[in-house]
Amino acid sequence: MELLAFLGFLTVALMLALILTKKLSPTVALIAVPLATGIIACGFFVTDPEGAPGQADFWANFKSLGGMITGAGGIGSVASTGVMFLFSILFFGVLTDAGTFRPIISGIVKSMGANPVLITLGTALLAMCVHLDGSGAVTFLICVPPLVPLYDAMGMRRTTLAATVAMAAGTMNILPWGGPTIRAASALGLGSDPVGFFLPVLPAVLVGLLGVLGFSAMLGVMEKSRLGPVTAAGKEYAAPELSHEEEELLRPKLFWVNLGMIVLAILCLLFSGFAPAVVFMVFYVLATVINYPSVEESKRRVDAHAQSAMMMCSVLFAAGCFCGIMKGTGMIGSMAQALVSVMPASLGRFFPLITGIISMPSSLVFDPDSFYYGVLPILSETAKGFGADPLAVGRAAILGQMTTGFPVSPLSPATFLLVGLSGVDLGEHQKRTIPFALALTVIMLITAVLTGGVSI
Repeated sequence: MELLAFLGFLTVALMLALILTKKLSPTVALIAVPLATGIIACGFFVTDPEGAPGQADFWANFKSLGGMITGAGGIGSVASTGVMFLFSILFFGVLTDAGTFRPIISGIVKSMGANPVLITLGTALLAMCVHLDGSGAVTFLICVPPLVPLYDAMGMRRTTLAATVAMAAGTMNILPWGGPTIRAASALGLGSDPVGFFLPVLPAVLVGLLGVLGFSAMLGVMEKSRLGPVTAAGKEYAAPELSHEEEELLRPKLFWVNLGMIVLAILCLLFSGFAPAVVFMVFYVLATVINYPSVEESKRRVDAHAQSAMMMCSVLFAAGCFCGIMKGTGMIGSMAQALVSVMPASLGRFFPLITGIISMPSSLVFDPDSFYYGVLPILSETAKGFGADPLAVGRAAILGQMTTGFPVSPLSPATFLLVGLSGVDLGEHQKRTIPFALALTVIMLITAVLTGGVSI
């Protein structure tokens, strides 16, 4: 079991190292690394196709890798998200081709005075408002596509956009209807009252949101300094010149119709109860039929956006492969047990503080189900035995684990949606965003300790 845990940590570390150093693309790293270590696991650790202990031989275990990759814990878990990726790209691509966002961007820049600080603050506030529904994918789909042209036009780095949206969405993900808080409350026996479980850390979350605005302003100041006095003085926004072909694609008379489709799509994402994949399938059809009813032209619009769609979907399904093998071979479960076993008993009463400190980085290693249903109950019970409040352990965990940490985690499909929509490299996004995410967790943890939300 210890060797299996070591293999799991090695898999994650090697994969992250290869991506961050750009030795391999995320798609290749997410498939090749877990596949190699998965074969090793099959050779030395007996598993059945479901990842439970059994008595199968190596060949049977090796064949079970296919089920791990394509099953409910692997590609099956991201299949609907892949469909959503595909049709969301096509939907926003058609509306971009039609020129829907050009007057919107001009209006935003005019109201903000082309000030990078105001732009980053506006980005953060927009992401906070949209993430009230608790869905990272929806937040990224609503916030990022309209803002990418704005950041490009102002010469601002797209990594700044991704980091700002990630900080806002991650901190808002602590709300009691967010997945991590619901999981933590359920794991600690408070599944019927996630709001009561959350309320003691509400002051810390409010301070965290102020921290998001502060860090967003800091990023804006950095961009303002990098771009120089021209932008600082209020550079006029000039929409990029279009080619003759692009001019022919514009549909200015359909601006309000297209804008209405965007608003309606957002409302459907937030309140209809339909899966995002279904929403974007329907609205892609409406967008292409209304703007480009010709069969040949609609085909050309698909071809124009096929490359970005394929890139995003390939990374997403590669992430499904990674998750499926990690879960199916039992590596994630073994890693959870190993982390708990190395903590000295003398540190029991400080488990809430320790949990809070490791919560954000643990998002890079554990998916939320494995952490909250596997690691958290063991941590809380151990803390209880040493006189610490087991609920404090859970509250400390939600300050980082798949909250501030989810938009940078390779175990979160939403991370790949964010970097794909932003058009940034995963490694660059992580290098820019992780320090801010960790700082936000520490700020909230200190506030929670001072206000009594996390007792030690």
